[in-house]
Amino acid sequence: MKHILPFCALLVLGITSSLFAQNNTSYWQQHVDYTMDVSVDVKTYQFSGTQSLVYTNNSPDEISKVYYHLYFNAFQPGSEMDARLQSIKDPDGRMVTEEKTSRIAPLSESEIGFLHATSLKQDGKKVTFSEAGTVLEVQLAKPIASGEKTTLEMVFKGQVPLQIRRSGRNSKDGIALSMSQWYPKLAEYDFEGWHADPYIAREFQGVWGNFDVKLTLDKNYTVGGTGYLQNPNQIGHGYETPGTKVKKQKGKTLTWHFIAPKVHDFMWAADPDYIHDTLQVENGPMLHFLYQDNDTETAENWKKVQPKAAEMMQYFSKHIGKYPYDQYSIIQGGDGGMEYAMSTLIAGGKKFGSLAGTTAHEMAHAWFQHILASNEAKHAWMDEGFTTYISTLCMNDVVGPKKENPLERSYKGYYYLVKSGLEQPQTTHADRYDSNMPYSIAAYSKGSIFLAQLGYIIGEEKLQETIKKYYSDFKFKHPLPNDIKRTAEKVTGLELDWYLTDWTQTTNTIDYGVKKVIEEGENTKVTLERIGLMPMPQEVLVTYKDGTKETFYTALRMMRGEKNKINATILTDWPWAFSTYDFVIEKPIHTIQSIVLDSSQLMADVDRSNNVWNTSN
Repeated sequence: MKHILPFCALLVLGITSSLFAQNNTSYWQQHVDYTMDVSVDVKTYQFSGTQSLVYTNNSPDEISKVYYHLYFNAFQPGSEMDARLQSIKDPDGRMVTEEKTSRIAPLSESEIGFLHATSLKQDGKKVTFSEAGTVLEVQLAKPIASGEKTTLEMVFKGQVPLQIRRSGRNSKDGIALSMSQWYPKLAEYDFEGWHADPYIAREFQGVWGNFDVKLTLDKNYTVGGTGYLQNPNQIGHGYETPGTKVKKQKGKTLTWHFIAPKVHDFMWAADPDYIHDTLQVENGPMLHFLYQDNDTETAENWKKVQPKAAEMMQYFSKHIGKYPYDQYSIIQGGDGGMEYAMSTLIAGGKKFGSLAGTTAHEMAHAWFQHILASNEAKHAWMDEGFTTYISTLCMNDVVGPKKENPLERSYKGYYYLVKSGLEQPQTTHADRYDSNMPYSIAAYSKGSIFLAQLGYIIGEEKLQETIKKYYSDFKFKHPLPNDIKRTAEKVTGLELDWYLTDWTQTTNTIDYGVKKVIEEGENTKVTLERIGLMPMPQEVLVTYKDGTKETFYTALRMMRGEKNKINATILTDWPWAFSTYDFVIEKPIHTIQSIVLDSSQLMADVDRSNNVWNTSN
């Protein structure tokens, strides 16, 4: 498919929005346009290139410094990533040897990764710059005033490291080049200031913009990744327009030309043995699949996953919002699964369930991170958690086994974390968790519960409405935690600050119980108790001995309203400061079989043993 991009479409992101974000000021975001021309030597794994970067300062501030990420510098002995890997209690198994020692520490000069700027000019004038590990610090020749643009022209060189984490050469699957976080990438500047985080192990953030990238490498290699290929009939490799003759460039190399509009990252992968399949999603994008067939079982699973991937794309577009690009690529590479703009890298494929699950998760990231671009380093739960939530529901629907509560694994993970005593608030920076376990569960499991439990609070219908409005209002922006909360408040009319505060900014837990049930004449008095610090509304399911059921509902007073479409007897609100709450069932106690708090089990109550009263009590 040939993509002709109107120039005006490439400028959209620079426009200041009237939406309001967490900083309580008029929302703005920076904008950048990259033009890169890069040559790669597939024998030495070294590359060199030029980068022309047009930076638009949409902030109200004058900017005198800028910062670039040089991620490949992390893959060197003595780097911060290496130091952290050697000191953390539970290092990532992919980054250590069988003896649990760092795989970075013994790298030789020809095996390390590096990325260096060799020259840098601002609007034709030389600037002062220096490397600080994985960050390039730049003192501008002239400050950029609010509303102004500047052009930064760089010459750079790099070396692709042995596959250690996400990116690199010669992966475990035998993929030659997994090129993620490979180029000098401008750091983000927002109302909080610069986000020039060192690359230690975790997540990323980028500036919204447009990429025009030319990659020159061995003609036998097939390339896939971010962006639309502009010269398919010169390249071939399965990209050419059907029915046309490929007129390949002469020589031993090919130059691949990609354009990617409205993205905040650019990834590519290349291998001489890639098979390239395509599948058009009905009313959706063209899917590209690049994988090896060295293993029959793996190749069969990569074929088998393709129609399921099309269903997943349709599921996410239906339940979040329409995928806005014309293309999405699923590529074998990396060291597990990792999302990138318009694409993903996925390792392995020997087990279909694992391949399908990883595909669903990484594809969901196309929405929760690469369209709704939250700051992964500071709010990992917003992308990993929301992605876990929607991809789990998608897998349950598209692949099976269609569980009644498909998110039960997330709840089990959270309960394990609470019992471990190692939980840290979700506001903890991703690099500053004491160990990997509490980070992973806080980001993925507790993050997914944020949405599932929000459905318990406001109702499933309103939750779905909230997700769609959140996408509509904040796509191609950098949403913050307050933005998802405010979206839910606008959809429901409820006050939900208590929920965002306790769930994400503290380690307060939810624990409610049925404290006492006593007979009062022809009625039954029930006393509920709040044991944990975190407040929640309560749904109480009463089952009578004749088989009939009745639900009683008490909202939190601080909610200033009630759950949407709750089919229940509405009780008076429960003020949080009162640790107990009484209500009356207008039936004798001998007619009651059981009383259960939260029969849906969507409330993350850390001790369910006190949630049930029955006649044997």
